[in-house]
Amino acid sequence: MELNTSLIARAYAANREATAPQPGQTAGQALGTAAADFATTLRQSETVAMDAMTGRADPHAMVQALAQTELAVETAVTIRNKVVEAYQEILRMPV
Repeated sequence: MELNTSLIARAYAANREATAPQPGQTAGQALGTAAADFATTLRQSETVAMDAMTGRADPHAMVQALAQTELAVETAVTIRNKVVEAYQEILRMPV
């Protein structure tokens, strides 16, 4: 399998800004922004999927939307698992 390194580098550069911490942003604001971005990604992917089913979008756009949705869901699940793990660790602490 041959990988196009310039495509990978461009994708990394495009996503680097999205994952960088914002100055002056509290943890609550960051979490709210992440949740809003997650919802936006799901809505956009759903729109592309409906367009692909009706023939208004190409299959490449559908695959790209599905990959973005998969990444967003995996990220949300990982965050949820870390929060649950931290909560369980707090419960184990002696009072």
